[in-house]
Amino acid sequence: MSAVQVEHVLAVVPVREVASAQDWYARLFGREPDNRPMATLAEWRVTTAGWVQVFQDAGRAGTGLLNLAVADLDAAVAELRGRGLTPGPVRGASRGVRLVALEDPDGNRLSLVGGFRVEY
Repeated sequence: MSAVQVEHVLAVVPVREVASAQDWYARLFGREPDNRPMATLAEWRVTTAGWVQVFQDAGRAGTGLLNLAVADLDAAVAELRGRGLTPGPVRGASRGVRLVALEDPDGNRLSLVGGFRVEY
């Protein structure tokens, strides 16, 4: 039996109302969504094969966890602050990995990860 060949990974973040959440995520990603395939969904392509979907699901809003590995954590934090977002303090993890947390208006927790590697 062959393995399932995955072509894209789509991370879904549940929000109460996608139109208002879209504004916050547009500031996070520095641009408007790449796709709006339906009224309850906004999508940003964040890597060649990775997407973040902001999906209207009031019952699950605020329960999402999303980790975004970035090349330069300090620059990313400064840029987000310049866009009016409020990342928390930089925390050390292990093996040179550093983390910064922030929450969207619905309470979904996002972490920026600096020093991420495929293998440790």
